[in-house]
Amino acid sequence: MTTMKDIARLAKVSTSTVSHVINNSRFVSEEVRQKVMRVVDELNYTPSVLARSLKIKETKTIGMLVTASNNPFFAQVVAEVERYCHQQNYQLILTNTNDDDELVQKNLQLFAQKQVDGVLLMCTESHFQSTDFCLKLPSVIMDWWPEELNADKIFENSELGGYLATRYLIEMGHQDIAILTGSFKKSLAVNRLNGYKKALQEANIPLREEWIIEKHFHFEGGIQAMQSLLKQKQRPTAVFACSDAMAVGAYQAAWVAGLQIPQDISIIGYDNIELAQYMSPPLTTIHQPKKLFAQLAVDTLLARIKNPEKKHRTFMLEPSLIIRSSVKRLIS
Repeated sequence: MTTMKDIARLAKVSTSTVSHVINNSRFVSEEVRQKVMRVVDELNYTPSVLARSLKIKETKTIGMLVTASNNPFFAQVVAEVERYCHQQNYQLILTNTNDDDELVQKNLQLFAQKQVDGVLLMCTESHFQSTDFCLKLPSVIMDWWPEELNADKIFENSELGGYLATRYLIEMGHQDIAILTGSFKKSLAVNRLNGYKKALQEANIPLREEWIIEKHFHFEGGIQAMQSLLKQKQRPTAVFACSDAMAVGAYQAAWVAGLQIPQDISIIGYDNIELAQYMSPPLTTIHQPKKLFAQLAVDTLLARIKNPEKKHRTFMLEPSLIIRSSVKRLIS
């Protein structure tokens, strides 16, 4: 196996000079650089990434721990994180815990063994309950985590998103508005409900507790929540599904019940997943800036890796309304 010493001997320079040329760590004259690189090419030399990482204590890898979910929103965020990591010349090691506390511990140990430079944590389900663990690596929490950690955090303004969704339904003439939400163990579910309540209060619309249906943020949760709602004696004219995955489930339950959207019941979602625009009818929803979310998370983690002692920060991203065809106008 070719080493820097072999290159130095053939190029008739010192080993340190070869190292500076290969790592571009110090000025070397163009003449010497070309001489070294000719030998590098002749010997087909490839630097040892492992040896370099051990020397400078940097592996150019990031670990990402995600709990299980069939919600497409998280899949899109993960894809954006991976794409942006590659742009920054970092590799991403992705692990899925399947809501298993023991797997959390094992995956964190894996990250330590792989000597990742930092960790992104994204809890996708509220029924996952993390046990206490010691996280010594630079970390960023994305969206939510079930316990308080000493880490940077990236959130979206979910109360504003809930408010925007409900206010739009009211502006379209709806007074009878139900909400299908994920578990209230998850803070963003509570925040979106608070936004819903705020919009109703501003419009002097009474809150109906029976129209607040708590399930989970995935497809089946949307089906179950919509089925529960449709069994009630009085049916709302509009439904705010607190995730697009729930909205997909609500579409399915409405179809099974023989209802048409938006003629018989209007639905607005949350997340603006890619599928939303292809649904029939296309889903009106609240957009979360997934690319910005991923980029900010990676940038924040890289900054933490470079400066682990600085004060931890919390970032809040702003949602926006995407109008499509799933909400019927009741007023002219």
